[in-house]
Amino acid sequence: MHVRRMTGGLAAVVTMSLALLGGQATAAPSDETARPVAARVLTYDASGSAEFRSAVDRGAAIWNESVDAVELRPVASGQRANIRVLADNGWPRALPGSLGNGTVYIGRQAVNQGYNTVRISSHELGHILGLPDRKPGPCSSLMSGSTAGVACTNPYPNAAEKAEVEDNFARTAAGQPAAAPQAALIGD
Repeated sequence: MHVRRMTGGLAAVVTMSLALLGGQATAAPSDETARPVAARVLTYDASGSAEFRSAVDRGAAIWNESVDAVELRPVASGQRANIRVLADNGWPRALPGSLGNGTVYIGRQAVNQGYNTVRISSHELGHILGLPDRKPGPCSSLMSGSTAGVACTNPYPNAAEKAEVEDNFARTAAGQPAAAPQAALIGD
């Protein structure tokens, strides 16, 4: 009991001394206001993308360079990925589930016609991130897809596409519904 009274008295003396010496006390900024919002991490499994593996990794890296709200990472061994990427002989396409989840097909048909594999990968990942096709469109629009022609090799989203992805993931982080991803089928 005597120790408790001494400790309490000592604490009061220290508090008063600090108040007199240090001036007015101010509250430190909370961690919530000082800390930026963390990116939503989405994993992808490109083990089924065959010869397009490096194009898929580059497409994911382009999205990581372009937006802050989401980060695409290769899935760790033994874990389930948000995005599955497969190679097939058809036309490239994406089958989104919910925002940030789905399956991407890197179709050899478009590659055989001369379309750029990194642009295809980045475009199809854009569908998983909630972007629709924007056809017809110029090469400066990633989501213009094949309508930009085989000469177009631009794999980067434009400012409006970046902003739309940022908004999609900001809304879901705030608990608001994002625009539903649309399936991007043959003719993408």
